[in-house]
Amino acid sequence: MMPITAPYGSWASPIDPDLLATSSPSFSYPSSDGENLYWLESRPWENGRSVVVQRDSKGVIQDVLPAPLNARSKVHEYGGTPYIVVKGILYFCLYDDQRLYRLDLNKSNTLPTPITPEGGYRFADFCYDKHQHRLICVAEIHNSSSEPENQIVAIPLDDSMQVITLCSGDDFYAYPRLDNTGKKLCWISWNHPSMPWDSTTLWLANVSTSGHLDNPELIVGNGNEAVFQPQWSPDNQLHFVSDRDNWWNLYRWQPTSGVECIQPMAAEFATPLWVLGMSTYGFCDDGTLVCCHTHDGTWQLSTKKPNALDFQPVENNYCNISDIYCTGGKAWLVGASTLGSGELAELDIKNHKLRPVTQGSSLSIDPSYLSQPSPINYPTSDQAASHAFFYQPTNPDFKSCEGSLPPLIVICHGGPTGSTSTALNLKIQYWTSRGFAVLDVNYRGSTGYGRHYREQLQGQWGIADVTDVVDGANYLIERKMVDPEKIAIRGSSAGGYTVLAALCFHQIFKAGACLYGIGDLETLARDTHKFESRYLDKLIGPHPAQRAIYQDRSPIHHIDQFNCPVIFFQGLDDKVVPP
Repeated sequence: MMPITAPYGSWASPIDPDLLATSSPSFSYPSSDGENLYWLESRPWENGRSVVVQRDSKGVIQDVLPAPLNARSKVHEYGGTPYIVVKGILYFCLYDDQRLYRLDLNKSNTLPTPITPEGGYRFADFCYDKHQHRLICVAEIHNSSSEPENQIVAIPLDDSMQVITLCSGDDFYAYPRLDNTGKKLCWISWNHPSMPWDSTTLWLANVSTSGHLDNPELIVGNGNEAVFQPQWSPDNQLHFVSDRDNWWNLYRWQPTSGVECIQPMAAEFATPLWVLGMSTYGFCDDGTLVCCHTHDGTWQLSTKKPNALDFQPVENNYCNISDIYCTGGKAWLVGASTLGSGELAELDIKNHKLRPVTQGSSLSIDPSYLSQPSPINYPTSDQAASHAFFYQPTNPDFKSCEGSLPPLIVICHGGPTGSTSTALNLKIQYWTSRGFAVLDVNYRGSTGYGRHYREQLQGQWGIADVTDVVDGANYLIERKMVDPEKIAIRGSSAGGYTVLAALCFHQIFKAGACLYGIGDLETLARDTHKFESRYLDKLIGPHPAQRAIYQDRSPIHHIDQFNCPVIFFQGLDDKVVPP
């Protein structure tokens, strides 16, 4: 069938609003307890309930957290690993009251029972201490003080309802991990005004016979280094990710020789620690390292034998990889491609073969309707450079009118410390299949391009990011790839702020969509939660000392400069971006 000639933006598409609204689960935090595999599954059709799911030794998959229970932590508001399974017993953080509960999976028809006291506590990011028979985790304590207090705590599994402080004093903690002997504990911490991608420190302490921490020692962290995911290898060497040389690379630390980079690469082995427990690498029992790393916005999967010189790539179709967990001779991970939704997959390190464990919703869309992302790097008007992914209008049933150019939608990701993903996004494909072009921008400050690129947003939020989205659109206009009279912009959260600032201070866009975005930077600085309460100190400057800058960059003070339609969406219960 010959394609129909029709104007860009008018093409009929099989990707309709009903398909966009079709619920697709997301997967995270795989783990195991002997022969059973567990993971967390978030289900939009159950109002976002997070369910702990088990695949037993026979391959049978079942929910082990009965409805309507919801395993979800609210530490830092964004949460983190909310469960751990020990000897067939599930310990999980219940979203409703944030208490920790025990559920015996070895018995049928049992009810969960609380193991922590009522009121004030939130928990995440667990490890099991077999010598003391307790859990060690991050706790956030909400009491009458203005800010919650964060600690590393121990929770005895003896029904004593105790929460025992192991480490306190810093503003934030993450990754408490016992070594293989159970005699040492490592963790990372950081303090205001730093975020965990700015400056963190790696600590190591002895675990006494009574279970307390002795002689804590700062082993990594120079104030200009962000450490991520400390982890012990099977031979009891401490590994971690650091951006001390610009790129988030893998390192190991030894008491005698200090810090050594596993293999320097112009790639990132970490993501910004918005949620606790994130994992980009792990070790199989024979010491094989399984890891993911991103280069130019696309993730790759690799392995490295203990004595190998180089990483060995694992063939796969994923462009986004996360949540790596290893045990025995296998690894599990969450992967997504440009043609399919996210899935949980299993890697056999002997043959380097991947197979899906479970999949998201299946799509009945012919791939010929799906636009594939093309990475572009372009110069900016302030003599810098930026990155983006460009999606061409794509629909096999239609072709454009001769001499015409497509309308463009520019997308600004949230964060702003974050990045866009090239995994299948039907919100993009909805538009490209109708004849729109899309530019998904990784503006300066985004992750995945090294520390130096990330730091280019410091003091420049509302300036550098806005310049990048404007210059990205101009880059396409100059190459006659899009219609300059039909350019819109959309973004959510921090990306919503970029949208409003671009519409307020520039005239290139003809329409905008702001989803739970920021119009008043002073309100954000005053009213947000502890984790992000000093975030703007580095993005803009300390408040109220730099109040004039906050006002100058806040669209709320320049409403008269808007000259095109804008649609707003805002949640009334949003604690991160208050309405």
